[in-house]
Amino acid sequence: MEQPACIREFSRYTILSVFGTLGVSCYILADTFFVSKGLGTNGLTALNLAIPVYNFIHGTGLMLGMGGATKFSVCKSQGNQELVNKVFTNTIYLAVLFSIAFMLPGFFCAKQLALALGADYAVLEMTVTYLRWLLLFSPAFILNDVLLCFVRNDANPQLSMCAMLIGSFSNIILDYIFIFPLNMGIFGAIFATGISPVISILIMILHWAKNKNSFHFVRTEICMKIIQWDLSLGFPSLIAQISSGIVMITFNAIILKLEGNIGIAAYGIIANISLVVVAIYTGIAQGAQPLISRFYGQGNKSQIQAVLRYAIFTAFALSSILYVLIFVFAQPIAAIFNSECNAALQKIAVTGLKLYFISAPFVGYNIILATFFTSIERAFPAHILSVLRGLVLVIPTAFLLSFLWDMTGVWFTYPATEFLVALLGFVIYKNE
Repeated sequence: MEQPACIREFSRYTILSVFGTLGVSCYILADTFFVSKGLGTNGLTALNLAIPVYNFIHGTGLMLGMGGATKFSVCKSQGNQELVNKVFTNTIYLAVLFSIAFMLPGFFCAKQLALALGADYAVLEMTVTYLRWLLLFSPAFILNDVLLCFVRNDANPQLSMCAMLIGSFSNIILDYIFIFPLNMGIFGAIFATGISPVISILIMILHWAKNKNSFHFVRTEICMKIIQWDLSLGFPSLIAQISSGIVMITFNAIILKLEGNIGIAAYGIIANISLVVVAIYTGIAQGAQPLISRFYGQGNKSQIQAVLRYAIFTAFALSSILYVLIFVFAQPIAAIFNSECNAALQKIAVTGLKLYFISAPFVGYNIILATFFTSIERAFPAHILSVLRGLVLVIPTAFLLSFLWDMTGVWFTYPATEFLVALLGFVIYKNE
């Protein structure tokens, strides 16, 4: 493939993927906006306490989708149709098993989970309601993530994007209807969010209706080798998502002691905007992944490196634009979600926006590099980077910096962690 053609194909996949992942991120962002307007600071606090669970559900869906779709792309490029169908079928098996695992606590221990996440008397009821229905809708979230990845990798990024965007816009419309005219409160917010992936899945049925698909559900036994591929290749995608959840849980615990519920509400604004920023980088990575996996299956090393360069350059360019916008418009951004015009919340949120998003270029680089290693079936380096970002470095760094500099230390935790991981990632890549 000539370079201009490669750039065009990368641009097409990436633009469609970024629009799609932005649509998915709007699930929670729309909730944040409407909950802040309809339920005030307590509603925003309850939502922020519950959001980490969404990260775990969405991360599981991406793990299965990205892991299965990566192997699907490699097998498809090698003409192994039988294995293609077995990979898809076993990925669906895993999606069902994980869905059951998430639904069980929704039925039996939502209150205990809310308390463990830090909900106090003022916000407990709203947190329990949101958590319970979020967990019960987990099959829709997980299956939607899996199908989006397979449909996109099956040379249909347009339909994948349309499904995500229509699902997201449906969520925004339903959020407004359920929270305001119907006065359904926090239940209305999560009900709208839960219906959205169902709509997205229904739209993707067109991929089968028009006979465009090259993968099918077949009768086959569970194959442990395929399950190992799914989990191994998809694990970095899981960690990329749950790291956000782990960061939120850690930050919530620290901020609760430093600034109370108002501090958590302020952090909720930052965390939800972070979901959008991360979605952009995830979109770039997911746009590049089918091309890298295809070139890897064909043994075309030069094109693999070209796509990686395009992805990293795109992430750095967008990071510069995003940070300037956030820095300049920090006041109005915070005010959008501060319906009660709380001065303390506004001050904490504005400072946080300006400091937290210094991390932007490093986050983009780390997400793309981890996806690159996964796409060429080098799962171990991707695991190292992902675990460092989500577990090993961020938690001790948060406690150390918050001890030294209070809230300023909290905001600097994310940039410091991502910068250190980016340095290590660069070293690993150069030594591959």
